[in-house]
Amino acid sequence: MRTYIALLYSIVLTPQRRVVMADLKAMAEGLGFTNTRTLAASGNLVFDAPEMPIRELENQLEAAFPDAFGRHVDIIVRDAAGWPAFAAGNPFPQESAETADQVAVRVMRQPVPATALDALESYAAADEKIALVNGDIWIVFSRERPNSRLLGAVGHKRLGIGTSRNWNTVRKLAEMVEL
Repeated sequence: MRTYIALLYSIVLTPQRRVVMADLKAMAEGLGFTNTRTLAASGNLVFDAPEMPIRELENQLEAAFPDAFGRHVDIIVRDAAGWPAFAAGNPFPQESAETADQVAVRVMRQPVPATALDALESYAAADEKIALVNGDIWIVFSRERPNSRLLGAVGHKRLGIGTSRNWNTVRKLAEMVEL
């Protein structure tokens, strides 16, 4: 058995279609996954499953999700063994210590090519930062501009399937899987 982390994309649904974390855990357990646990109510699932290709796990979770919650949601799965190193690779440690809620990473299903970084930088405000680390996009968002142009620039249509998590969530997931 291996431990994995599943990150659900955009589970902000109407009150009638909320994703309750207990139901998410039950869905995963129905697939035969064990030791299921969640972090916050924002679609972060940690579970144990037989070792298999990540894409197979994503397919299983995505296939079960509509039956449990009534709609499709993209789900990114990562091997939990690599998550602490992923978190340690944060290119913005100073900003993360000062304003953790302004630092986020777009965790990608397929790595973003390095050539995309130049185009993305053109969307960043003067007080924003962006970095590409192993195909995932790290961003320091502006405190002054709540509607960053980077949000649209890093979306599915431009870069492919991914989901964003703030530094607090990345750090807490690392702590969960290091125990």
